[in-house]
Amino acid sequence: MAVPFDPLKLENQICFPLYACAKEIVKAYKPYLDELDLTYTQYITMMVLWEHQELRVKEVGQCLYLDSSTLTPLLKRLEEKGYVARRRSTEDERDLIVSLTGAGAALREKALSVPQRLAACVDLEPEKARTLYGILYELLGKLAERNQG
Repeated sequence: MAVPFDPLKLENQICFPLYACAKEIVKAYKPYLDELDLTYTQYITMMVLWEHQELRVKEVGQCLYLDSSTLTPLLKRLEEKGYVARRRSTEDERDLIVSLTGAGAALREKALSVPQRLAACVDLEPEKARTLYGILYELLGKLAERNQG
């Protein structure tokens, strides 16, 4: 006799392996980011700024799916470390602009090995990694679309 599907069984939830993997990935990053004196959230913020050099805080939040209440203290700490500068927009005082400093740009060189070092820890076949990446971004897009509508 077949066991009936239990919608509240942990192993039947897609959210749980996503949550657990995210937590474990962040834990795997920790020793490499400790060498840079960055948290994971600070690291991904710096990645956005290494790519764009300067953005409105709202745009950083959109890239990272983070709200301003999370970003404000994070950006303040990065500014205290000398990696970013924050200033009000001259066009609209409500907009806060965050830009990469020279020290922040220099930190990029030290961070270049982090993705490779983490990939060595995870050891996922490249094809599986690309498939997982695609599925996760598809899911993220659908969730973002749903939350905006």
